[in-house]
Amino acid sequence: MQPKPRLLDLFCGAGGAAMGYHRAGFEVVGVDIRPQPHYPFEFYQADALDFLRPMQQFDFSNAQLFDAIHASPPCQKFSRTANLARAQGKKASEVDLLTPIRPVLRMTGLPYVIENVPGAPLDGFVLCGASFGLPVVRHRRFETSPPILLAPSACHQSSWERGTDHPGTYPYAHGAWRPAWRQHVLPEVWPWMTLEEAAEAIPPAYTEWIGRQLLAAIEGTSDAA
Repeated sequence: MQPKPRLLDLFCGAGGAAMGYHRAGFEVVGVDIRPQPHYPFEFYQADALDFLRPMQQFDFSNAQLFDAIHASPPCQKFSRTANLARAQGKKASEVDLLTPIRPVLRMTGLPYVIENVPGAPLDGFVLCGASFGLPVVRHRRFETSPPILLAPSACHQSSWERGTDHPGTYPYAHGAWRPAWRQHVLPEVWPWMTLEEAAEAIPPAYTEWIGRQLLAAIEGTSDAA
């Protein structure tokens, strides 16, 4: 039996992105600086950049370590809250791990995905829960290599900055969102997570869709070799 392609999941959190890649057909390995007791796959507690540093001596394309990489660096610097604070002359988070991680991912030569909030400086597309018929509005921007040129979108908002209600959806931090999420969102989207973990998680449907296209790219490269 041919082994599954391996995907490295950096800044993995409780495994929202990981579950999508798993469903797409990857073997997933997660890395996060914080303990993640509910991460559903192989996990290492480490700083993402420190984890990559000793691996940079290898030619990733030949080392057989991983076949693809996903990274979800902290989004606070590029969030709507931080932008509003700066506009008002208030202090905002300036932690930026997206900028240093991108050149490392490009250097590997592997297919990669970077995920962040819609305001992040990424070259890519935005996905929404409404794109996949989910009971949650969560806008996230993705940069992929190889690029995905046609992305689904069923979201009718004029701005991505803050999720608003769609029929049958429950946006994060709107009104009495906690009871609604416990009843309608967690069981369908992140059934293995706590509410606090899900508050920062990617719906697996996003990365399942992306992951299938990464797999096609990997298999195409293998066929051409």
